[in-house]
Amino acid sequence: MAEFIRIYNENPNPKEIAKVVKILRSGGLIIYPTDTVYGLGCDITNTKALEKIAQIKGVKLDKANFSFICNDLSHLSDYVKQIDSPTFKILKRALPGPYTFILPGSNNLPKVFKKKKTVGIRIPDNNIVRCLVEALGNPIVSTSIRDDDDVLEYTTDPELIFEKWNKLVDVVIDGGYGDNHASTVIDLTSDEPEVIREGKGSLDVI
Repeated sequence: MAEFIRIYNENPNPKEIAKVVKILRSGGLIIYPTDTVYGLGCDITNTKALEKIAQIKGVKLDKANFSFICNDLSHLSDYVKQIDSPTFKILKRALPGPYTFILPGSNNLPKVFKKKKTVGIRIPDNNIVRCLVEALGNPIVSTSIRDDDDVLEYTTDPELIFEKWNKLVDVVIDGGYGDNHASTVIDLTSDEPEVIREGKGSLDVI
């Protein structure tokens, strides 16, 4: 049975953040708020936890398109090949915000993602998840709990999320009502930015 932990976005309680980070470090799965839909995630360095998420989502881990949630742009160099100045300007303009940017993956990716040539990076405009990543010291792997063909009220209401997910995860964070619009996905791996999915984020950033 998962723990249901209330954390306030305006001023996340460090004790609650530390509690969730401890669970992440021990291989736990968490559901947490972002600036779009609630996400399902784990510590990027924990292979067993990654395998659990892949199993829940019904995908093979090496084929899974999970995003990496970072705290700020300084994490990028750990997982992304060197990016040019125009690309960096787009990232700086858009983040933190409701975007997933597809970028070329570096050789430092965790073992299970080594075959991936690209990586999806998120820096949500949400203090709770960014505080978690900062305290953890590395990104959280993320996938939304929303199914594209299954936009239900439960995906925005933490109590309903808890009812549905409490046997599958270790923590559900109640960070208030979520959004039902997914992030805008933009591919920055070629010369021109390509919009893969139009979501909550405005396309003006590119």
